[in-house]
Amino acid sequence: MADPSSTGPSSRVVLKVEDLVAGYSDLNILHGVSIEVRERELVTIIGPNGAGKSTLLKAIFGLLKPKEGRVLLNEANLAGLPPEKMVRRGIAYVPQIQNVFPNLTVRENLEMGAFPRTDKGGIQRSFDRVYELFPILRERNDQRVGKMSGGQRQMVAMGRALMSDPKLLLLDEPSAGLAPNVVDSVFQNILQVCRAGTPILLVEQNAKKALAISDRGYVLDQGRNKYEGTGRDLLEDPKVGKLYLGGG
Repeated sequence: MADPSSTGPSSRVVLKVEDLVAGYSDLNILHGVSIEVRERELVTIIGPNGAGKSTLLKAIFGLLKPKEGRVLLNEANLAGLPPEKMVRRGIAYVPQIQNVFPNLTVRENLEMGAFPRTDKGGIQRSFDRVYELFPILRERNDQRVGKMSGGQRQMVAMGRALMSDPKLLLLDEPSAGLAPNVVDSVFQNILQVCRAGTPILLVEQNAKKALAISDRGYVLDQGRNKYEGTGRDLLEDPKVGKLYLGGG
């Protein structure tokens, strides 16, 4: 369980999403969603299939252009900017699929993550940080990523995102398709990255495990805010348990 005392009302808000409306063509998936992420905070979004969780991340990152609402990163409204500009402004995104270059080595994948940067000293510090967080990546530095396990590929995907030195990391379903014995280690890696200083917004179907490591969480249902609270509070809420966590 994440320690809620690690953040609090005095923590500075890094991301604030206000009344976001977004979707595809004439079909709106999000209907006025509002969330926030504070410094050094791990925030999880849960909800049933079709609730709009992944759509929200895509709208925040610019893969979908919001129709209404604001996406504030450190109080600057970035809503509508394309993904390449979002990266330069400090948002990194790890999609659920196709999140690594399998034919490239670990080192080459990480180098791809640093493409917006020109500060060689800072890039080297980011390499050092990634290798410190994920020592096995240093050991496998020259290995092609396509030959690595699913859990190791997720490390590469997160490491590559961290190479841009982001102010915020968006993770979409990082445990999807992984063997059950790998999922726990992936969640511990996520928590480790957050506690090292990078705030994270996580979308995850494995709701119980995700909330157990989260400072706070939001429940989306049919593209609208349904519940919010600390990870612990949502896990212990009988209505959330019955409707969204498989409770009796």
